[in-house]
Amino acid sequence: MREKIIAVIESTLNLPSGTLNENTKIEEVEGWDSLAHVLIIGELESSLGISIALDEAIEISSVKELFEKAGV
Repeated sequence: MREKIIAVIESTLNLPSGTLNENTKIEEVEGWDSLAHVLIIGELESSLGISIALDEAIEISSVKELFEKAGV
């Protein structure tokens, strides 16, 4: 599931496959701003059925934290 989540993030941000990993911090990724963050959370819900509450989504600062909030 972690690979699928990373693939969704990379696709949403138009990044080449393999760009992100578990240790990637949001601030390190060009283009991962607040709007992109909302789009990623929405895409995770629609394509993978992963639901993250808005108050929790706001706190996410890394791919690893996103995994934790998604329960994977």
